[in-house]
Amino acid sequence: MNDDLIQASITPLLHYFNHLIRLNKEETTLVTELFKPRLYRKRQYILQQGDVCSQFNFVVRGCLRLYKIDEKGNTHILQFAPENSWLMDIGSFHERTASELDIDALEDTMVLQISYDNLIKLYTHQPKFDRIFRVLMENSFVALQKRLLQNISSTAEDRYLSFIQTYPQLTNRLSQTQIAAFLGITAEFLSRLRNKQVKVNS
Repeated sequence: MNDDLIQASITPLLHYFNHLIRLNKEETTLVTELFKPRLYRKRQYILQQGDVCSQFNFVVRGCLRLYKIDEKGNTHILQFAPENSWLMDIGSFHERTASELDIDALEDTMVLQISYDNLIKLYTHQPKFDRIFRVLMENSFVALQKRLLQNISSTAEDRYLSFIQTYPQLTNRLSQTQIAAFLGITAEFLSRLRNKQVKVNS
């Protein structure tokens, strides 16, 4: 990957950080050094069950999914990660243990990756990032808690409406099968929900 492509891929991440807290020159340089760009083709694995999650992924373009396939072969999607989103198996990444989950690309996807050791280096050399990533983890925990509450207390229709609000850029990019696996319903039932929404909004 040439220098122009590397710079083009790192720019969205620098914008992301600067939107949270303005970075100085040294911090910008460290980000550029420690985050590595990588392109994954559609359906290519970033993480497979049984492997240790070794990278924290920032999506520059495309979309990733974090999911589990149960013993019956059913797919359960925990999270989508479109542009400007982060994704990893947090337990495997921080505990250095084998993952029970898979991550793959739903589209051709460019990511910026940082390893566990380099993330610690980032915290140590530039403490501002300790605060940034703490906020990221807190936001992820809040989102996971909301999703868990939805799954145990909300109707399928409410979960679908929440999905539209959370991932508006994905509603026309993902298949009904993918969205249904995220919502915990069948693709056929999702089709009925969508038709109902079309009638309500017409």
